[in-house]
Amino acid sequence: MVLVGKKAPLFSSDAVINGGEFVENFSLEQYIGKKHVVLFFYPLDFTFVCPTEILAFQEKLAEFEKRNVAVVGCSIDSKFSHWAWLNTELKNGGIKGVKFPLVSDLSKTISQNYDVLAGEFDYNDEGESVFNGAPVAYRGLFLIDKEGVVRHQVVNDLPLGRSIDEAIRMVDALQYFEENGEVCPANWHKGEKAMKATAEGVADYLSKK
Repeated sequence: MVLVGKKAPLFSSDAVINGGEFVENFSLEQYIGKKHVVLFFYPLDFTFVCPTEILAFQEKLAEFEKRNVAVVGCSIDSKFSHWAWLNTELKNGGIKGVKFPLVSDLSKTISQNYDVLAGEFDYNDEGESVFNGAPVAYRGLFLIDKEGVVRHQVVNDLPLGRSIDEAIRMVDALQYFEENGEVCPANWHKGEKAMKATAEGVADYLSKK
């Protein structure tokens, strides 16, 4: 399911914030009208690729914050699992020092609503509920604007880690467009020339490359 151009599915769920504080009813609604949001899904706590991504987001957190962007992570683990992982030292496979919110999606409904669940519920021949596939989230990432609309999404299979720098580049491109009305061409980076969305604008841009 492509969510770009649509309202981001809202949710209310348990989360751990500030590296160890439990909160109930965590929602993206708190950011509407105030911040852009990068919401990313990852498969499981205490795994291998996941901490590299989460720690990479933390390393770049100041870059997101200076752009007025909230970073929010989400997996199907419980808030207690999130808390334990957040309080485990890096040398022991933990992510201690991570400060952005980690949302608990125990029911898997958030992952389903964002269409990143790596499988689906079904019934077997005996009428019993079963799950086909992996009951975890793919590595989905959604850039949500201040109006709560998804403007960019990317979904990776479980073995494929994401580029945090690319997420920042997409934030820059969206914010540049919002502020200037010009569109951002291929491989555009902040500080580079953009172009007007007209035939003349494209020709002018290409002539000056």
